[in-house]
Amino acid sequence: MTDGDDLSATPRLATKAMLKHDRVRDVEMLLLPERVVLLNMSSAAILGLCDGNRTVRQLVDRLEEEFDATDLTDDVMSFLRDARGRGWVVVS
Repeated sequence: MTDGDDLSATPRLATKAMLKHDRVRDVEMLLLPERVVLLNMSSAAILGLCDGNRTVRQLVDRLEEEFDATDLTDDVMSFLRDARGRGWVVVS
């Protein structure tokens, strides 16, 4: 995603970020220094796959299979651009 549209890029969570499930609220959270972001199901699913090993294309394929959906590429790419801009994700 060096140009913003690279399906072969490998996103991973930023070193400062950690995913956690809040059992009390039954919600996924992204923990950052001095900040907690409550995630919806699709955001949590995308971030949960950002391990630095899978390409964006592999993330999209997995999400389309998991959610029985098609054409998620634009949505995933848009989310990853936003997450990268917020410092949640690092892309190589």
